[in-house]
Amino acid sequence: MFRHIELNQAKLFRLIKRSTVVLAGNRKLKIYGRLHCKSGKRMKRENRVFFVNEPEALAQGYRPCGHCMRTAYKIWKEAKVEN
Repeated sequence: MFRHIELNQAKLFRLIKRSTVVLAGNRKLKIYGRLHCKSGKRMKRENRVFFVNEPEALAQGYRPCGHCMRTAYKIWKEAKVEN
């Protein structure tokens, strides 16, 4: 996991260009989604984190975004209800 406030703009662009980070999340809300998600683009920089992949985000206790990752969110929600 990479915290946005710990990255300068050039390093962040390199990580994205090389596909090192493919998902972004909100540290306070514990939600992750795609980099192009409209909801994710509105969050404050100090709350934004980046993940290498989906299993990493899930392992950190984050849940899928209901906007840009609808299918993954529905699966997560159904699993949550069953427990």
